[in-house]
Amino acid sequence: MRPAGSPQALQQRRERAIALLRDGYQPYEVASMLKVDRRSVRRWHAAYRKKGTQALQAKPAPGRPPKLSDKDRTRLEKLLLKGARSAGFATDLWTCPRIAELIQDRFGVCYHVDHIGRLLRTMGWSPQKPGWPLSTNRA
Repeated sequence: MRPAGSPQALQQRRERAIALLRDGYQPYEVASMLKVDRRSVRRWHAAYRKKGTQALQAKPAPGRPPKLSDKDRTRLEKLLLKGARSAGFATDLWTCPRIAELIQDRFGVCYHVDHIGRLLRTMGWSPQKPGWPLSTNRA
């Protein structure tokens, strides 16, 4: 399982471990200081001895690239802040189906309704469950 942190933060942790080992600390001491397993410290040290600093380099985060670029997300946020009425809906309430429709119309990107909440959380928004009944039909 990949540890928490950005690739750059993980690289800095590995580099810090090597620096501490060069300063004379033992692997178990380094592990305790960095709050990692001592086997990780030993693995990093072995890789460093074999390939040098290249072995400590940050690797890109695994997973599918995002469907919307950062620029598109900024545009989406501006559209959401204008309200649902300005996008042609009958009420000013944003729902996941409405946001999915907006993204499809404006960006040509298809998101499943169930994934809109995850997208909103990555943008710093919190999806709310609206009251019933609501219609997603346009006015």
